[in-house]
Amino acid sequence: MHNTAAMLIELGAIILALGLLGRLAGRMGFSPIPLYLLAGLAFGHGGILPLQASEEFTATGAEIGVILLLLLLGLEYSASELVTNLKTQYPSGAVDFVLNAVPGAVAALILGWGPVAAVALAGVTWISSSGVIAKVLGDLRRLGNRETPVVLGVLVIEDLAMAVYLPILTALLAGAGLAGGSVTLLISLGTVGAVLYLALRHGRLISRAVSSDNSEMLLLVVLGLTLLVAGLAQELQVSAAVGAFLVGIALSGEVAEGASSLLTPLRDLFAAVFFVFFGLSTDPSDIPPVLLPALLLAVVTALTKIATGWYAARRAGIRGAGRWRAGGTLVARGEFSIVIAGLAVGVEPRIGPLATAYVLLLVVIGPLTARWTEPLARRLTRRPAAHPAADPADPADEDRTEPATHAHA
Repeated sequence: MHNTAAMLIELGAIILALGLLGRLAGRMGFSPIPLYLLAGLAFGHGGILPLQASEEFTATGAEIGVILLLLLLGLEYSASELVTNLKTQYPSGAVDFVLNAVPGAVAALILGWGPVAAVALAGVTWISSSGVIAKVLGDLRRLGNRETPVVLGVLVIEDLAMAVYLPILTALLAGAGLAGGSVTLLISLGTVGAVLYLALRHGRLISRAVSSDNSEMLLLVVLGLTLLVAGLAQELQVSAAVGAFLVGIALSGEVAEGASSLLTPLRDLFAAVFFVFFGLSTDPSDIPPVLLPALLLAVVTALTKIATGWYAARRAGIRGAGRWRAGGTLVARGEFSIVIAGLAVGVEPRIGPLATAYVLLLVVIGPLTARWTEPLARRLTRRPAAHPAADPADPADEDRTEPATHAHA
């Protein structure tokens, strides 16, 4: 009884604090994500007042938050759009890998951590945070921007690449032979391919089976299906986030629109819990010794991500400000980087604190670069600035278009 009461008190305090921090961020005109993270850091292990009774529930809520963020992203686009993005943007994915994975690998080798740790740190610096970026796009009202499909295309390529990268890394860390690693990789690729095939060929049938005029039934079925697929994907060595994204891709039409409106409040709640949990799980005393290398790595890879987004938007025919917005939006790292570092600490314990400091820096800097990269670039080039969060339907902004949900019609 005492444990239950303590858990309820802690959860109530966390959720109330999230609401107050969100209001403060809204009044100050920036994303609440950095405040959520700093709050988690203050009340986590080694913080001012560690929370313990609600830790397990918060960890589960954080997992659900990432899943819902990626599900809602998937609902914005159809399976055909996903395949088109993959076909047209794979060169951008290759540039993304070279510009952002190489600095991490080089840093690990310079620090003398060895080749396996280099592969792990390359993944930490390579993968942007789909969860953070999804929240930032919503906060800045940019889901209707012309560059947003480019940003999502890069994120999708990265998330799908995890289906190849994570099995390889796991095999390297375990010292597994070529045969064991190959079997795991084939299972991962087969899972992703099967889900994509079902979404492309039978997406309408899936939507029809899920559809319901009763909002309660629709919410339960979509949420249950998403969690089930995410769990199965995780069991098959594919990211749960990728599984949730593919469920969103498979749903279309009125089902996608109805599910999006019903799940948005849940997404916002659990996404906030995810960012708080990230801070809660970090011991502040581990950060100072690795702060300088983490800061240098963060500066270098923030610039390389901006270059990646600029290049990808340029290839897609986006002009002017949209290129800079795409670059600034991609800077944040998050959930995948922490997962990769968690796998690698058994081989190189120092990679954990470095990755934590690195991600904390970029998850705070990322929402700021998303907002200010374009105005800063315009000022440096002495061009008149459009408001970064202009209304999506505003025809005055040449880099904006209608929201992508029309693809499900």
